[in-house]
Amino acid sequence: KAFPTNVNVRKGNTKEEKLKTFVKFNSLEFGFVKGRELTVMAAPRNLTGDSGGKLVVKDEESAAASSSKRTKSERFPLSRWEFVVFFTVFLVFTTGLLCIYLTMPAAEYGKLKLPRTISDLRLLKDNLGSYASEYPARFILGYCSTYIFMQTFMIPGTIFMSLLAGALFGVVRGFVLVVLNATAGACSCFFLSKLVGRPLVCWLWPEKLRFFQAEIGKRRDKLLNYMLFLRITPTLPNLFINLSSPIVDIPFHVFFLATLVGLMPASYITVRAGLALGDLKSVKDLYDFKTLSVLFLIGSISIFPALLKRKRVYE
Repeated sequence: KAFPTNVNVRKGNTKEEKLKTFVKFNSLEFGFVKGRELTVMAAPRNLTGDSGGKLVVKDEESAAASSSKRTKSERFPLSRWEFVVFFTVFLVFTTGLLCIYLTMPAAEYGKLKLPRTISDLRLLKDNLGSYASEYPARFILGYCSTYIFMQTFMIPGTIFMSLLAGALFGVVRGFVLVVLNATAGACSCFFLSKLVGRPLVCWLWPEKLRFFQAEIGKRRDKLLNYMLFLRITPTLPNLFINLSSPIVDIPFHVFFLATLVGLMPASYITVRAGLALGDLKSVKDLYDFKTLSVLFLIGSISIFPALLKRKRVYE
């Protein structure tokens, strides 16, 4: 009764096995007699006991087969069902994005390109500047859809989209667009990870996930302050936070508020830098020592109430 459901226990059937008890777990079977040592053999499929109390190996192919299956599963962490769910969500988002792009004038298709460098961003700004002023509603719809799509499916390059918002819309409108789109994309990534993200995160970042889970467990009483600190400072990548938050049981309302407020300082810095694309040489120029110091200072203010409460409890 103490064995789990995948363990089978049986008494010996034949005259020779009458005094033995056999315990089978997956492809392993252990035979032992009361008062004697447990005799273990290495992973045969069918084992029988002889009169000397030893186990005879009949087939060892199952052990090799199970190890090969384990290796294949380690290579690709998602199961078939999880892959189907991910592909379906990706197909729905892609279809919606294509439908939005089809509403744009055909002459603009050749100018649409996701920027990967600052020079690509300058060209894109020059090409889309007039279009954004002539068709502001269509352009904003296409911009928001692209930003949320990239954020949901972890496609790198959203920082260039933030710079583009500052260059085309100015500081105020660009800041509002970036914060809302980044929050919406992070929430979409949160729910996608809740569906199929657990095996992927455990496969990509096992040590980091264990560390994050332990830190979240210590700070359950002031979870919002800790999440704000992580969002404001570059302590952990935003991609990892989006994917791992549902796995470590962070409530959605805490995740949403921490994302909405915590992304504001970095978004403001990025959008403001988009006004002067000519002065930027690379993305690394955005986050120099001074900028990082300011972000850590703001993040420290967010966790100050938690530190103050801990001091009072200690006293």
